[in-house]
Amino acid sequence: MRPEPGEVLHFSEDPTITRFVPHVAATARQRDAYVWAVDAARAPAYWFPRQCPRVLAWLTLASDPSDRERILGPGGGERVHAIEYRWLDRLRTARLFAYRLPAEPFTPFGSPEPSAHVATEPVTPLGPPEPVGDLLRSHEEADIQLRVLPNLWSFWDAVVASTLGFSGIRLRNAQPRWGEGASPPLGPIG
Repeated sequence: MRPEPGEVLHFSEDPTITRFVPHVAATARQRDAYVWAVDAARAPAYWFPRQCPRVLAWLTLASDPSDRERILGPGGGERVHAIEYRWLDRLRTARLFAYRLPAEPFTPFGSPEPSAHVATEPVTPLGPPEPVGDLLRSHEEADIQLRVLPNLWSFWDAVVASTLGFSGIRLRNAQPRWGEGASPPLGPIG
């Protein structure tokens, strides 16, 4: 599910929203009220249940070939998303909806590279929300690796130390790092 030209998307598990009003999220790092949306490049980062912790990594023009091999692996495409096993059933059963919003009131947010688009005025969707459908299939059709790990932190550490582009979303919901109340895996992570 990607926006058409002139659109941005807002993903939600709530199919009853008729108007998006700027607000400050409880977890926000900024004090301004916004309506949040994403463009086509960032849409796959939201093909997850809202609270699902995830680590995302992708190739950039500055990515070193050794990082591509180490993080993405041979034949690994250009992008990988990782979640924890405890979220797999929720990913399989989540009912996610995409709201198509007009791009005009939105401006890019984030630097040096925008990570989202924000509006400071209420926004009405262009139509009813559309079911995103099978989130695993969405990843497959977009040629995005989806890894399921016992714990995200080793992968996160490798990604942030690499030359790949990356994002961590809802990591506060991830299992603790090993040694912080979590049990280590029984075998190698692979």
